[in-house]
Formats: sequence, structure tokens, C-alpha cells
Amino acid sequence: MRIRTILALTILCLFAAESADQRKPASGPLRVLEGNPRWFTDGTGRAVYLAGSHIWQSLQDSGLLMREGGGNPPPVFDYTGYLDFLERHNHNFFRLWRWETTKWTDSYTGNVVKYCRPHPWQRTGPGQAADGEPKFDLQRFDAGYFGRLRSRVDTARLRGIYAAVMLFEGWEMQFTDGWQNHPFHAANNVNGVEADANGDGKGVEYNTLQDTPMGRRVLELQEAYVRKVVDTVNDLDNVLYEVCNEALPESTAWQYHLIRFVKEYESKKPRQHPVGMTFQYRGGSNTTLYDSPADWISPNPGEPAHDYRVNPCSGCTTKVVVNDTDHLWGHTGGDNIWVWKSFTRGLNVLFMEELLPSPTWQDSARAAMGQVRRYAEKVDLAAMTPQESLSATRYCLAARGREYLVFQSDKGEFSVDLRDAKGAFAVEWLDVNADRVIAGKPVQGEAHRTFTTPFPGPAVLHQKLMK
Repeated sequence: MRIRTILALTILCLFAAESADQRKPASGPLRVLEGNPRWFTDGTGRAVYLAGSHIWQSLQDSGLLMREGGGNPPPVFDYTGYLDFLERHNHNFFRLWRWETTKWTDSYTGNVVKYCRPHPWQRTGPGQAADGEPKFDLQRFDAGYFGRLRSRVDTARLRGIYAAVMLFEGWEMQFTDGWQNHPFHAANNVNGVEADANGDGKGVEYNTLQDTPMGRRVLELQEAYVRKVVDTVNDLDNVLYEVCNEALPESTAWQYHLIRFVKEYESKKPRQHPVGMTFQYRGGSNTTLYDSPADWISPNPGEPAHDYRVNPCSGCTTKVVVNDTDHLWGHTGGDNIWVWKSFTRGLNVLFMEELLPSPTWQDSARAAMGQVRRYAEKVDLAAMTPQESLSATRYCLAARGREYLVFQSDKGEFSVDLRDAKGAFAVEWLDVNADRVIAGKPVQGEAHRTFTTPFPGPAVLHQKLMK
């Protein structure tokens, strides 16, 4: 009861403020914007910028990952309050997390046992699984799980929020003892299915292609589950898919296969949605993401010259990039500087939340994601690309000759190259820390122009051609 009380008080602190007016339903389905493929579009020709916070309990109720707190049944997550939180901060995107095992412990909280429910398959028995509940029947889907999946995606849609539906989760197989309670471990299902090919008790082969009779059977069941997910949410406009969170590097062929599988299956459906691939942890390579058949990717920090934490790469890939703190720091990094750097380098952003009550270091990133979304709708984003050479700050989105958005990470003087821009430009400053807009004096194009930030701290300079 103490854990539930703490969770309830945390939720109340987070969601006490009044919710913002409800936005229009999310439009779509999203597709890569032709001619400027760093952005998505909803089919209208406008660019749709994605930014938001995500949390581990958004689909299933589960133990408090990274904090002590378990119990069975696990604490019930306040999903409505979570959407209120996203809407209040002007966020429009999150990952709909999936956990695959029913019970586990991890190194973050020692021997505290975590539980998770519901799951995609019915627990019919006969016989008990390792967690003491009836075994799974992997050929019978659980209507409650898929009903919740659809309801949560659709509720987010009505509030203008896009959801990346996570199909599989690979981190837990590598870094917890969860395989002992996984539905595809033979002790836990009535179908005689065992995906732990080498019998070492980890089950990481579940996220790989295995050319054996059992491996092919596992893949068939995985594909049946994917078809069921697609059937459940295909008609909803706010859907993206993520194949697997942080599976091991050996998962590449399996993930590529499933990306193509989703695309092929949806090609016969009324709607087609973007399919994403996120970083393979531990030991993966961003090149694997760049070379994948995915529509969108989430990299890890990468090489020092193009560190997605401090110097995000604007030209490393032609795919839509969702720069996610989960793959850059885990749950311990990201701030307003990182958000604005990512945006002005042409990257969408996601922030790994713990939903800690304010004030906290996380507030900076939360506020900045709302800011970049506001500017993404204010500027002609579909026409804007990263133009590092146009500003001494190296952080500039521009539709040359028409509109410029420049980020300066600290107070100071910097120049903007307007030599090929004719006419007068309206000037506006954003004080990032204070979220305060200040009008500046118009400037003339056809020259290098020097600007000095009118306040301390990080600043955004917006210049637009005056009519």
C-alpha cells in the first residue's frame, strides 16, 4: 500500500495544474516528407514535428523501474494524468512501452521483484508458469491486452498525440532475470515453445532469426502477434511502430525482417504507418540503423565528431531521426540545450521520463520540447533544413532567403549570413530559460549580420522575410 500511496502522491503533484485546452485529433497517417525527408508529414504537405516524454508504464502496469517498488498486482498507472502532463507541456509524441516478461529483478533496485500485466496471450493453463499463475497459450490472444492497446492509442489520437507502438523489448532479456518468466520460455506456455536456443537461461535468441524448426515456429508466433497489433491499430492516424527496444546487435537480421514484414502486411491495409528501428544495446552501430529498411531511427551518441548528445549530426542519414535520451544517456541526461541543438540540426526529440515532481532537472527539457513544437508550427518547417554554415553558432534551420531559426547556447555575439537574402527581415528572440519572447529590430539582408543576445543564457533568433 505504501508504494501505491507514493505513486498516487507523485501523480497528483505532476498533474495538479489545469490541463490545457484539448488539441485537435492527430492527423495522418504520417509519412516521410518527400523532398525534405528529415521530417514527417500528415499528407497535407506541412511538416509534423515530433517531441515528447515517454515512461515505462504507458501501456502495461509494471513495477517502478529505476526505483524501488513492486508488488503483485503492480501499481495501476494514471494514463489520463500522463496525457494531461504531455498536453500541458505541448508534447505530441511518446513511445508506448511494452514489457514481455511477467516478473523480474534488475540491478537498479537489487532484489526487489517487479511484476507486469497484462500480456498479449491468454493464461489458460493447464499447469502453472514459473510466476505461479496459469501458463500462456501462445495461440490464443488476450482481448483485454489488445483492447487496452487500441484504447490508449486512440485516446492519445483524440488529444493530438502520436504514439510509437513498441512491438518487442530486448533490454530485459539481456540485463534482468526476466527470461525465467517470459511467455516464450517452455516452462511458461502450453505450446511446448522454447526460444532460448542455447539453453543459457537468457533467451536473447528470441530477438534473432534461428533457422531451426523451433526457431521458425517462434518467428511464426511473433509474426502472428505483429499481425494482431497491426489489425488492432491500423485505422488510427497517430500510429508509428518501433520493432524492438535495445535488442542485442545480433538482432539485425531479425529486425530488418520484421520491418519489412510490417510494411508488407500494412501494404494491403487501408493505412500505412512509419516503422522505426532504435539503437541495439549494448555494442550496436548507428550504421546498422542508417542502412536499415526503417522509416525512422533513434541512434546512440555515435562518434565524437557527431555526438548526438552534444553535437547532433544533421547529415549522417537521410532517414527521419528521433533523438531519444533513452539511447543517449538512459534516464540521466538531456536538457533544453540538447533539445534546441537537436531541433536546429533537423532531428525530432524524445525524453526518457521518470515523472518526478517539479522542480527537477528534467523541467528544462520538458519546457524546451514544448518550445520547439511551438516554433515548428510557427515556421515553414517543411521548407527548412539545417544550414550550419549560415551561422557562427552552427545551429541554424533555414529556408534560405525567406526564414531563419538560429540557436545560441549561451549569451554572446554571433553572425548570420544573409548575403543571398534580399529584403528586410522581422526579428524575434526567445529567451529559452524564461520562455519569453522579445521583439527585435528588423534587419536588412544581403550581408553578414551580427547579433547580440539581449539576455543571459540560451537564446533563439527567428528571422522572417517581411512582406
